[in-house]
Amino acid sequence: MTDPFGFLRTPRRPVPARPVDERLNDWHEVYAGQALLPLVSEQAGRCMDCGIPFCHSGCPLGNLIPEWNAYAAHGDWRTAAERLHATNNFPEFTGRLCPAPCEDACVLTINADPVTIKNVEQAIADQFWERGYASPLPPERLSGKSVAVIGSGPAGLAAAQQLTRVGHTVAVYEREDRIGGLLRYGIPSFKMEKRHLNRRIEQMRAEGTKFRTGADVGGDLDATELRRRHDAIVIAVGATRQRELPVPGRRLRGIHQAMEYLTLANRVGEGDYTSSPVSAEGRHVVIVGGGDTGSDCLGTALRQGAASVVQLDINPQPVGSRSDAEPWPTYPKVYRISHAHEEARGREGTDPRLFSSATLRFEEGRDGQVCALHLTEVEPEARRPRPDTERVLPAELVLLALGFSGPERNPGLMRQLGLARDDRGNFARDDAFRAQAPAGDEGGGRAQGTASTGADGIFVAGDAGRGQSLVVWAIAEGRAAAAATDRFLSGFTELPAPVSPKDRPLLT
Repeated sequence: MTDPFGFLRTPRRPVPARPVDERLNDWHEVYAGQALLPLVSEQAGRCMDCGIPFCHSGCPLGNLIPEWNAYAAHGDWRTAAERLHATNNFPEFTGRLCPAPCEDACVLTINADPVTIKNVEQAIADQFWERGYASPLPPERLSGKSVAVIGSGPAGLAAAQQLTRVGHTVAVYEREDRIGGLLRYGIPSFKMEKRHLNRRIEQMRAEGTKFRTGADVGGDLDATELRRRHDAIVIAVGATRQRELPVPGRRLRGIHQAMEYLTLANRVGEGDYTSSPVSAEGRHVVIVGGGDTGSDCLGTALRQGAASVVQLDINPQPVGSRSDAEPWPTYPKVYRISHAHEEARGREGTDPRLFSSATLRFEEGRDGQVCALHLTEVEPEARRPRPDTERVLPAELVLLALGFSGPERNPGLMRQLGLARDDRGNFARDDAFRAQAPAGDEGGGRAQGTASTGADGIFVAGDAGRGQSLVVWAIAEGRAAAAATDRFLSGFTELPAPVSPKDRPLLT
């Protein structure tokens, strides 16, 4: 175990980010080269090794956090990596992209600062690769069964790796020209450089997973034919149907969906363009939406050299500490500053966000180009406009980061595989699953389920069935869908299926 008095002797010290003026001049990760192992080991030593580790309740993957904290504290990176990978296929992704609800569930959070769990996870994952521990794990024998995985985001990749490793022949079908889904084109490189994704894909290839790009299942590729060629199908197409903003002037030039903007910026990094066709360079930018996608747009616009950037959030500004309505160990809605907000403050001197603000209309400039955004303050609860609060912001580029409302409408895929939608617009899953998996990231049950049509061998995983969610939920659902698929194909399974905190016994 770690030092039983470590949390008393050692204050919390997160891994420092690179200086703002340095990172705004490149596209490298904010924390590139900053995972100082002595610091990480020292921070891992703050773990109390609780009798009931509530950090587990904050993690859909059920990560064995106290165990790998102890190994990291003693510098045993190989064993730490083994325990980390026991529950998580891709900790190099989650250690960079997850908002770390496990830290808000840490027992230390009751009256002190939590363990820097996310920093420790990323350091362990990076050491796993840098020290040569990441050998491919091909199966000892093949089952003779084949599985098609539709979609190559974190849910699809997790399902594919699990199923390949137990001996099934797996082919991943991706409609884009590269594997990775939103990990490839939605996440900016300053949050996760694509080399992490590329080397994991190469590991999966070495294990036997096949990848097919440019495969639009339900469109150019008939899903019925795919079903005939494979013994089972896992649908992991994500929730990429973007929400719209139906206000006057929406169709003006210069107004784009966030994912269109981020995808083009990422394609520059992939070498497809020398510069983005939709660039913030020299422009006044307004981002509509206060979530993580909006923050990604903010960091991207700053690196492209925007003249100014403002981010609108319809929600009121959160308070600085958890409220009585969000007691420990829940993940509270508190005032948080992302690295992109920090960068904007460093450049502009103020927080770029305007809270309790909603768009009224867009103003047209020359040649049908947007030139301004009219906004109003809104009431916190009813979100009604407050009288006499209208303002005008200069806006030469507007980015809509309003979230997603389920999988894209693909009538071919739905008709050919007999899929239906639930009342939230996601692909419906069986009643047993829905009973265990209520909406939202705070709950959820075993992340597997057949399509509600009862079609044998068709499974829905990740955001396609759950709705827009976190990367840890996507991986957890992919792993559990793999377990359900293996059970369907083999009659039993030894693959672990993550369960929600309410399904996981406190004592065994």
